[in-house]
Amino acid sequence: MWRPKAHRLHRIRFTKKYHRNAHSPFAFTPYFVGVCGGSGSGKSTFCKQMVQLLGEERVLHICLDDYYKDLTHISFSERVKINFDHPKEIDFPLLTAHLDELFFGKQIVIPQYDFVNYTRKKTVQIVTPKPIVLVEGLFLLFNDDIQKRLNHKVFIDTPENIRLERKLIRDVKERGRTAETVEFQFRNNVSPMHSEFVEPHKTKADRVISGLQPFEVEIRELCLKILKESAT
Repeated sequence: MWRPKAHRLHRIRFTKKYHRNAHSPFAFTPYFVGVCGGSGSGKSTFCKQMVQLLGEERVLHICLDDYYKDLTHISFSERVKINFDHPKEIDFPLLTAHLDELFFGKQIVIPQYDFVNYTRKKTVQIVTPKPIVLVEGLFLLFNDDIQKRLNHKVFIDTPENIRLERKLIRDVKERGRTAETVEFQFRNNVSPMHSEFVEPHKTKADRVISGLQPFEVEIRELCLKILKESAT
Protein backbone atom coordinates (compact mmCIF):
# COMPACT_ATOMS: atom_id res chain seq x y z
CA MET A 1 0.00 0.00 0.00
CA TRP A 2 2.85 2.36 0.65
CA ARG A 3 4.58 2.05 -2.72
CA PRO A 4 1.92 3.77 -4.86
CA LYS A 5 2.00 6.80 -2.55
CA ALA A 6 5.78 6.79 -2.65
CA HIS A 7 5.60 6.78 -6.43
CA ARG A 8 3.44 9.91 -6.40
CA LEU A 9 5.87 11.61 -4.05
CA HIS A 10 8.72 10.75 -6.37
CA ARG A 11 7.03 12.47 -9.29
CA ILE A 12 6.43 15.81 -7.53
CA ARG A 13 8.20 18.71 -9.20
CA PHE A 14 10.24 20.47 -6.54
CA THR A 15 11.74 23.40 -8.40
CA LYS A 16 8.74 25.70 -8.34
CA LYS A 17 7.58 24.75 -4.86
CA TYR A 18 10.69 25.61 -2.85
CA HIS A 19 11.25 29.02 -1.32
CA ARG A 20 13.42 31.09 -3.57
CA ASN A 21 16.72 32.12 -2.01
CA ALA A 22 17.65 35.64 -3.10
CA HIS A 23 21.29 34.89 -2.26
CA SER A 24 21.46 31.73 -4.37
CA PRO A 25 21.61 31.18 -8.15
CA PHE A 26 19.25 28.22 -7.68
CA ALA A 27 15.45 28.44 -7.56
CA PHE A 28 15.25 27.01 -4.06
CA THR A 29 16.56 27.25 -0.51
CA PRO A 30 17.86 23.84 0.63
CA TYR A 31 15.94 22.09 3.38
CA PHE A 32 18.43 20.59 5.82
CA VAL A 33 17.55 17.32 7.56
CA GLY A 34 19.85 15.92 10.25
CA VAL A 35 19.80 12.16 10.87
CA CYS A 36 21.46 11.30 14.16
CA GLY A 37 21.80 8.19 16.31
CA GLY A 38 24.36 5.77 17.68
CA SER A 39 26.82 3.75 15.62
CA GLY A 40 24.86 0.98 13.91
CA SER A 41 21.48 2.55 14.64
CA GLY A 42 20.36 2.61 11.00
CA LYS A 43 21.24 6.16 9.96
CA SER A 44 22.76 5.20 6.62
CA THR A 45 19.86 2.90 5.76
CA PHE A 46 17.36 5.65 6.55
CA CYS A 47 19.20 8.16 4.37
CA LYS A 48 19.68 5.76 1.46
CA GLN A 49 15.99 4.89 1.46
CA MET A 50 15.02 8.54 1.49
CA VAL A 51 17.34 9.25 -1.44
CA GLN A 52 15.83 6.30 -3.32
CA LEU A 53 12.33 7.63 -2.67
CA LEU A 54 12.90 11.22 -3.75
CA GLY A 55 15.72 10.73 -6.25
CA GLU A 56 19.40 11.69 -6.30
CA GLU A 57 18.61 14.77 -8.35
CA ARG A 58 16.62 16.17 -5.42
CA VAL A 59 18.55 14.95 -2.36
CA LEU A 60 22.17 15.54 -1.35
CA HIS A 61 23.44 13.05 1.24
CA ILE A 62 26.35 14.23 3.42
CA CYS A 63 28.05 11.97 5.99
CA LEU A 64 29.73 13.32 9.09
CA ASP A 65 32.19 10.41 8.79
CA ASP A 66 33.88 12.20 5.89
CA TYR A 67 34.67 15.13 8.17
CA TYR A 68 37.10 13.33 10.44
CA LYS A 69 40.27 15.38 10.79
CA ASP A 70 43.15 14.45 8.52
CA LEU A 71 45.85 12.53 10.41
CA THR A 72 48.45 12.06 7.71
CA HIS A 73 50.91 14.04 9.83
CA ILE A 74 51.19 11.24 12.38
CA SER A 75 52.20 7.58 12.01
CA PHE A 76 49.73 4.74 11.59
CA SER A 77 50.72 3.30 14.98
CA GLU A 78 49.72 6.62 16.55
CA ARG A 79 46.46 6.87 14.59
CA VAL A 80 45.14 3.54 15.82
CA LYS A 81 45.37 4.79 19.41
CA ILE A 82 43.03 7.71 18.78
CA ASN A 83 39.44 7.58 20.02
CA PHE A 84 37.47 8.26 16.84
CA ASP A 85 34.22 8.03 18.79
CA HIS A 86 34.94 11.37 20.48
CA PRO A 87 33.53 14.49 18.77
CA LYS A 88 36.87 16.32 19.07
CA GLU A 89 38.09 14.28 16.09
CA ILE A 90 35.45 15.85 13.80
CA ASP A 91 36.20 18.93 11.70
CA PHE A 92 32.99 20.74 12.67
CA PRO A 93 34.14 24.16 11.37
CA LEU A 94 34.52 22.70 7.88
CA LEU A 95 31.08 21.08 7.94
CA THR A 96 29.52 24.29 9.28
CA ALA A 97 31.12 26.28 6.45
CA HIS A 98 29.90 23.73 3.92
CA LEU A 99 26.29 23.92 5.13
CA ASP A 100 26.42 27.70 4.86
CA GLU A 101 27.87 27.52 1.37
CA LEU A 102 25.13 25.14 0.27
CA PHE A 103 22.53 27.50 1.71
CA PHE A 104 23.93 30.30 -0.44
CA GLY A 105 23.94 28.14 -3.55
CA LYS A 106 27.65 27.39 -3.75
CA GLN A 107 29.51 24.23 -4.64
CA ILE A 108 31.40 22.46 -1.88
CA VAL A 109 34.34 20.06 -1.91
CA ILE A 110 33.71 17.19 0.51
CA PRO A 111 36.72 15.21 1.74
CA GLN A 112 36.55 11.43 1.53
CA TYR A 113 37.73 9.44 4.55
CA ASP A 114 39.78 6.24 4.47
CA PHE A 115 38.70 4.12 7.44
CA VAL A 116 41.42 1.55 6.84
CA ASN A 117 44.31 4.01 7.19
CA TYR A 118 42.52 6.66 9.30
CA THR A 119 43.31 9.48 6.87
CA ARG A 120 41.56 11.53 4.23
CA LYS A 121 41.78 10.14 0.72
CA LYS A 122 43.39 12.08 -2.09
CA THR A 123 40.06 12.04 -3.91
CA VAL A 124 37.26 14.46 -3.02
CA GLN A 125 33.58 14.85 -3.90
CA ILE A 126 32.46 18.08 -5.55
CA VAL A 127 28.73 18.70 -5.08
CA THR A 128 26.19 21.43 -5.75
CA PRO A 129 23.13 22.32 -3.66
CA LYS A 130 19.96 20.27 -3.98
CA PRO A 131 16.46 20.97 -2.63
CA ILE A 132 16.96 18.56 0.29
CA VAL A 133 20.26 18.10 2.12
CA LEU A 134 20.49 15.01 4.34
CA VAL A 135 23.24 15.28 6.95
CA GLU A 136 24.02 11.99 8.69
CA GLY A 137 26.18 11.57 11.75
CA LEU A 138 26.73 10.64 15.38
CA PHE A 139 27.31 14.10 16.80
CA LEU A 140 24.94 16.36 14.85
CA LEU A 141 22.88 17.21 17.91
CA PHE A 142 25.92 17.56 20.16
CA ASN A 143 27.32 20.43 18.10
CA ASP A 144 25.24 23.61 18.42
CA ASP A 145 26.61 25.19 15.23
CA ILE A 146 25.43 22.22 13.20
CA GLN A 147 22.11 21.46 14.85
CA LYS A 148 20.87 25.05 14.65
CA ARG A 149 21.36 24.95 10.87
CA LEU A 150 19.06 21.93 10.51
CA ASN A 151 15.42 22.47 9.58
CA HIS A 152 14.43 19.08 10.95
CA LYS A 153 16.30 16.68 13.23
CA VAL A 154 15.74 12.91 13.34
CA PHE A 155 17.16 10.61 16.02
CA ILE A 156 17.18 6.86 15.35
CA ASP A 157 16.93 5.01 18.65
CA THR A 158 18.31 1.45 18.58
CA PRO A 159 19.29 -0.85 21.48
CA GLU A 160 23.01 -1.24 22.10
CA ASN A 161 23.14 -4.99 21.47
CA ILE A 162 21.60 -4.54 18.02
CA ARG A 163 23.96 -1.69 17.20
CA LEU A 164 26.95 -3.85 18.13
CA GLU A 165 25.74 -6.69 15.90
CA ARG A 166 25.36 -4.33 12.95
CA LYS A 167 28.71 -2.63 13.59
CA LEU A 168 30.48 -5.99 13.68
CA ILE A 169 29.12 -6.93 10.26
CA ARG A 170 29.88 -3.53 8.70
CA ASP A 171 33.35 -2.90 10.12
CA VAL A 172 34.65 -6.39 9.37
CA LYS A 173 33.27 -6.32 5.82
CA GLU A 174 33.87 -2.68 4.83
CA ARG A 175 36.61 -1.32 7.08
CA GLY A 176 39.08 -4.15 7.35
CA ARG A 177 38.59 -4.73 11.08
CA THR A 178 38.58 -8.00 13.01
CA ALA A 179 35.66 -9.02 15.21
CA GLU A 180 37.91 -8.77 18.26
CA THR A 181 39.01 -5.20 17.56
CA VAL A 182 35.43 -4.12 16.80
CA GLU A 183 34.13 -5.53 20.07
CA PHE A 184 37.01 -4.00 22.02
CA GLN A 185 36.42 -0.59 20.43
CA PHE A 186 32.69 -0.80 21.07
CA ARG A 187 33.04 -1.60 24.77
CA ASN A 188 35.85 0.87 25.45
CA ASN A 189 35.06 3.76 23.08
CA VAL A 190 31.74 3.53 21.25
CA SER A 191 29.51 2.71 24.21
CA PRO A 192 30.88 5.26 26.72
CA MET A 193 31.08 8.01 24.08
CA HIS A 194 27.51 7.26 23.02
CA SER A 195 26.37 7.67 26.62
CA GLU A 196 28.21 10.98 26.93
CA PHE A 197 27.86 12.68 23.55
CA VAL A 198 24.99 11.07 21.63
CA GLU A 199 22.20 9.76 23.86
CA PRO A 200 21.88 12.89 26.07
CA HIS A 201 21.12 15.03 23.01
CA LYS A 202 18.23 12.89 21.80
CA THR A 203 15.86 15.41 23.38
CA LYS A 204 16.93 17.99 20.78
CA ALA A 205 15.46 15.89 17.96
CA ASP A 206 12.18 16.85 16.33
CA ARG A 207 11.46 13.19 15.68
CA VAL A 208 12.70 10.05 17.49
CA ILE A 209 12.12 6.81 15.61
CA SER A 210 12.90 3.17 16.31
CA GLY A 211 15.82 1.57 14.53
CA LEU A 212 14.17 -1.84 14.90
CA GLN A 213 11.23 -1.19 12.56
CA PRO A 214 11.11 -0.57 8.80
CA PHE A 215 11.56 3.10 7.98
CA GLU A 216 9.03 3.40 5.14
CA VAL A 217 6.21 5.05 7.10
CA GLU A 218 8.54 7.48 8.91
CA ILE A 219 10.29 8.46 5.69
CA ARG A 220 6.98 9.02 3.92
CA GLU A 221 5.74 11.24 6.77
CA LEU A 222 8.99 13.20 6.75
CA CYS A 223 8.82 13.70 2.99
CA LEU A 224 5.26 14.99 3.27
CA LYS A 225 6.36 17.39 6.02
CA ILE A 226 9.24 18.71 3.91
CA LEU A 227 7.00 19.23 0.89
CA LYS A 228 4.35 20.98 3.01
CA GLU A 229 6.83 23.32 4.72
CA SER A 230 8.65 24.07 1.49
CA ALA A 231 5.47 24.98 -0.33
CA THR A 232 4.26 27.53 2.26
